[in-house]
Amino acid sequence: MNLLEAMRIYVRVVERGSISGAARDLDIGQPAVSERIERLEKYLGCQLLLRNARAFKCTPEGIIFHERSKSVLGAVEQAVAEVSNDEQAVKGTIRIAAPHCFGETLLPEGLRRIRESYPQLDIELVLNDKIADLVTEGVDISFRLGPLGDGAYIAYPLGQVERWLVASPDYVKRHGAIAEPADLANHSFIRVKGVFDADLLPLAPHVPRAPHAAHAHDAAATDRVDGVSIQTTIKTTHWRPMFEMVMAGVGIGVLEAPACREAVGQGRLVRLVSDYAVPPLALNLLIRPQRPVPARVRKIVDMLKTWVAEALGADR
Repeated sequence: MNLLEAMRIYVRVVERGSISGAARDLDIGQPAVSERIERLEKYLGCQLLLRNARAFKCTPEGIIFHERSKSVLGAVEQAVAEVSNDEQAVKGTIRIAAPHCFGETLLPEGLRRIRESYPQLDIELVLNDKIADLVTEGVDISFRLGPLGDGAYIAYPLGQVERWLVASPDYVKRHGAIAEPADLANHSFIRVKGVFDADLLPLAPHVPRAPHAAHAHDAAATDRVDGVSIQTTIKTTHWRPMFEMVMAGVGIGVLEAPACREAVGQGRLVRLVSDYAVPPLALNLLIRPQRPVPARVRKIVDMLKTWVAEALGADR
């Protein structure tokens, strides 16, 4: 039996909480995963998982073996990295989680650069607007917008993602200019479910930025943020339908700058109440708190930190 391979499979099963999920991640059949776990238990002479028809949980021995297996696999990867060149060290599969809008607009360019630099590395991208636990989701790297939330992780602040209140020129022509925050309540607002649920839009008076300040938008608004009434007429679970409806003049809405930067630049969307700003969202990159950090994760994190700062700079 290939013990290291069996340990990898077992660790993925535990972290995914699902044999079928681990099988999909590893691109092998579910029966093969079950068979490897059974062979591993026989080899160890103890039961690792307590199974029923719907789920499983680790035995005390299974919990210990999971923790020790992660340490062993990390040490193996570190040993390989220390005697290999950079390209050889960055291979295998890396799983990255991100919110939908960021993952669909900015991240593809980052992934292209990663593949260009490390052609031996396979990438799996998981998009989810809900806060995902890195261990539960079985991901190596996670981008998180807004509050970090609970959990065990190492976080790297990357900057802030601007949000712009926009409308189509046709909408403004038909309904009139929107110059003051108080005017917003008279207009059809389109938003993603879970954002601005209280029908209050946070706005802060805009403050001009120093031309060469790093992450200058961090100081682009005063400490005073007011909740301005809005009239939600359409809610959606994904940013793309909202974008299309705002573009079509159905209503107004707030979009992350990377999603509408091009349309604003081309004049297909216009920014509203320019004397005010919707507070930006903090963007962090999260990895698991493991020591040593696997070489492929460490190198990809370094690449992404540099690239994201460059990408966010386009909106400033």
